[in-house]
Amino acid sequence: MKKKTDNILSYHAIFQPAKEGGYTVSFPDFSGCVTFGNTFEEAKEKAREVLELWLEELAENGETIPAYRMHPIIDEVSAKAPSSAKISYAGLER
Repeated sequence: MKKKTDNILSYHAIFQPAKEGGYTVSFPDFSGCVTFGNTFEEAKEKAREVLELWLEELAENGETIPAYRMHPIIDEVSAKAPSSAKISYAGLER
């Protein structure tokens, strides 16, 4: 008898610092799949939990779960802005 194994899938999670502290986490592949944590570590754990619940719901409803073999590499690139540039820092109160 063949044993059923779990599939491990990976998805992009966006950790957005919240004004009141902590992080809001969302998943671009699953609109509406959102959670929050007071620390980055807590946010990451809650993100895994909510994602697993989301995937379970999709499976129970007979929906297809998107899976990817390759993901884009996301990184920050710094560039020098002209001294005359008007810069607005989003999310910061002044």
